[in-house]
Amino acid sequence: MPAPLKVVIVGGGTAGWMCAAALVGALPPGVCDVRLVESDEIGIVGVGEATLPQIKEFNDYIGVVEADFMRQTNATFKLGIEFVDWGFKGSSYIHPFGVHGKPMGGVPFYQYWTKALQHGRADAIEDFCLPIVAGRKNRFAFPTTEEGGINATFAYAYHFDANLYARFLREFAELRGLNRTEGKIVDVALRPADGHVASITLQSGAVVEGDLFIDCSGFRSLLMGQALGVDYEDWTHWLPCDRAMAVPCERVGPLTPYTRSTALAAGWQWRIPLQHRTGNGYVYASRFLSDDEAAATLLANLDGAALDEPRPLRFRAGRRTTSWARNCIAVGLASGFLEPLESTSIYLIQIAVTNLLKLLPGPAIDPALAAEFNRLMDVEYERVRDFLILHYHANARDDAPLWAHCRDMDVPDSLRRKMALFQHRGHIRQYKDGLFSPPSWLSVLVGQGLRPGHYDPLVDNLPYERMTAAMDQLRAQVAGAAEGMGDHAAFVAGYCPSPAAVRTPEGAAS
Repeated sequence: MPAPLKVVIVGGGTAGWMCAAALVGALPPGVCDVRLVESDEIGIVGVGEATLPQIKEFNDYIGVVEADFMRQTNATFKLGIEFVDWGFKGSSYIHPFGVHGKPMGGVPFYQYWTKALQHGRADAIEDFCLPIVAGRKNRFAFPTTEEGGINATFAYAYHFDANLYARFLREFAELRGLNRTEGKIVDVALRPADGHVASITLQSGAVVEGDLFIDCSGFRSLLMGQALGVDYEDWTHWLPCDRAMAVPCERVGPLTPYTRSTALAAGWQWRIPLQHRTGNGYVYASRFLSDDEAAATLLANLDGAALDEPRPLRFRAGRRTTSWARNCIAVGLASGFLEPLESTSIYLIQIAVTNLLKLLPGPAIDPALAAEFNRLMDVEYERVRDFLILHYHANARDDAPLWAHCRDMDVPDSLRRKMALFQHRGHIRQYKDGLFSPPSWLSVLVGQGLRPGHYDPLVDNLPYERMTAAMDQLRAQVAGAAEGMGDHAAFVAGYCPSPAAVRTPEGAAS
């Protein structure tokens, strides 16, 4: 039997502990000898408290018990993201974790919706999407597995405390044999023959050697950026926001099962409801707003009393030109950063980890594995990049320089083609790889105000009266299914109550 692959994870936080938990939780014993090195002296950047449905797949895959994890991270459920004032002031739409309507005759529902719109009907496409209708009513229930049933047309994600999630995964991994080493790294040694990472030296003088190194050191990118000198590809010309202020506040009002993003003059503000508090932040472009103005704006727009001082964060949108170089893989912030507008930070960690599991090398690194890993990660980053740019570019706001700049800027050809196809005949391409399927693109394209000029001619095979009758029936089914769900706060209180959350009898935090 070959010797175990010696894996050294540099850095903890969400990225480091997701890597560690997956390697020791999913792989058979003896495949890897995993060591995580981190220093309690170095602060952790919380890379988001809102997630995408894929995180449930990750947790299930490594053996996490959902209710236990949710209790320990103060988690709530998430059916989508509400975008307020993005397309224009006064607008609101939800990007849901589910579909709009059902195909008819093999043709996507939104093609029929487009025809109805062009014939004078004023149906809101959100009325045909169960997670949106349920979310706006603050209702939640688990999806069913009934094939063709309306309650099987959605998925869900979570809001949670990212630092508590990292702590939860640490305990999970250490119980399964993960070796953790406390210490600050002071040197990285490269092998003279091929430039691979040979070892890291800690402040204590200890030397840690390995076959494969995973850089989870955050923005410092200690191995990939500093030691190996991999360049950073800057995307701020498309995504100009470069700073954030974050602050928690008291939780008041209903426990909403969705994240909220509200467009402001120089960026946007997030609102993430947890069981014990609400997470808030203002992501902004420093060329249009000072740090002091950002902090003041954030504090003035909280639901409840602030629980701390605003915490600043500086970043540069983009990614490392290579995610796997030599015997080193960068994961999380060490690999790149895209603002958390669509809750993709933890997803990009997760997809890197799952790709690593599929392409796990032996002690001798096969370049073909690295090349395929890089190809897959390139696709992920570029698809997320284009999706985020769409939110900024497709706007009709005339109240602030940021929005005029984003509306007039050049965008990647890949995004321009996608927008043109949709505006011509409502076509949205389904990709094999990469995040965000057609329902996600549809929600943002329509929500930001874009409309197709034509619809698929196959729609005309269904008589108009039958088409509108089917639409009316579907809207009623969605409304009925949403009414049949329970209150989100009550569901959380019964399924995964956190000791940190104090509740009134109605289920609201106090």
